[in-house]
Amino acid sequence: MTRSARRMADIQPFHVMEILKRAHELAASGRDIIHLEVGEPDFPSPQPIVEAAQRFLAGGHVHYTPALGLTILREAIARFYHDRFGANVSPERIIVTPGASGALMLALAALTDPGDEWLLPDPGYPSNRHLVRSFEGCPRALPVDASTRFQPTPTQVEAAWTTQTRGLMVASPANPTGTLLTLDEIVALQETVSRRQGVLIVDEIYQGLNYGVDACTALSQLDDVFVVNSFSKYFGMTGWRLGWLVAPEAYVRDIEKLAQHFFISPSTPAQYAALAAFEPATIAILEERRHEFAERRNALLPALRQLGFQFATEPQGAFYLYADISGIAQDSQTLARRLIEEAGVATTPGIDFGDNAPERHLRIAYTTGTTRLLEAVERISRVL
Repeated sequence: MTRSARRMADIQPFHVMEILKRAHELAASGRDIIHLEVGEPDFPSPQPIVEAAQRFLAGGHVHYTPALGLTILREAIARFYHDRFGANVSPERIIVTPGASGALMLALAALTDPGDEWLLPDPGYPSNRHLVRSFEGCPRALPVDASTRFQPTPTQVEAAWTTQTRGLMVASPANPTGTLLTLDEIVALQETVSRRQGVLIVDEIYQGLNYGVDACTALSQLDDVFVVNSFSKYFGMTGWRLGWLVAPEAYVRDIEKLAQHFFISPSTPAQYAALAAFEPATIAILEERRHEFAERRNALLPALRQLGFQFATEPQGAFYLYADISGIAQDSQTLARRLIEEAGVATTPGIDFGDNAPERHLRIAYTTGTTRLLEAVERISRVL
């Protein structure tokens, strides 16, 4: 008899992947699909990164690395924090992981006992709540809206905290809203969590993709937080599946034991490739791409506003627009289906990101060129 674990009843599908599947089906039938659904940069991996991987692979010695990752890569990440943000982070606190998802898995596995509650902003990245549930924790939504730039406040966290609460998870820049927390706001949240003997996890995987404001890290002022980061977004290495976790020193040994059992080690070719991610030539390429994302954002926002999409707060990071569609449609799922079937434009309905007015919102990723973005707007206008 087939019997899944009881927790599986609470694990919902990742709806954007279902949309991507339909988009591929339509494309296979000959339809031209404009992809505004998946959070993946359209640029190729930077050439210095590819060349570093090729040089490593040419030697043929592709073996396991330590579970915490290559020492030289952990040191390179620490130098990046110092040189870019003025943050002094010991390499010993840095754990290289199979993507940022692997980093979050390790943090939650090390911190969560059965029944522990985690406070999560809603709307927020869907995998967060499902990973909490996978480790027998209880995700609790903190409804956020444009009045606080879709970010939680210390007052809200204090009011929601219970004797079962283990910690708070925030993201800056955030998915799906693209909004930021200032460093002062992160410190205030940490002070609130710390008074309750809780833990703060800060998701910084879109760090560097900032527009009109400098990027920052919680680690420039805080040592007692967990920070998740990734080579996927700013560094453009999605398919390489590499990220990292910065943990307080007292937790590193426990996390190392988990990493040994969960993953053995991160991808060795990806780690050697990532050594080139911090080189000046690579950073120059990435900064050009960041400027391109800013241009896309600045073209797409006013074009969508003209169609009736509403944006109560403008994103300053990542590559998403979280649009209020209540002025043009009653339900975002229905609208998303119409757009992909009738216009060949793939978007993500708000249901993926929580229970806080999902029917009013649509996430639109500007991860394709400006010409195609404006073509998508024209197609949407015809459907509307």
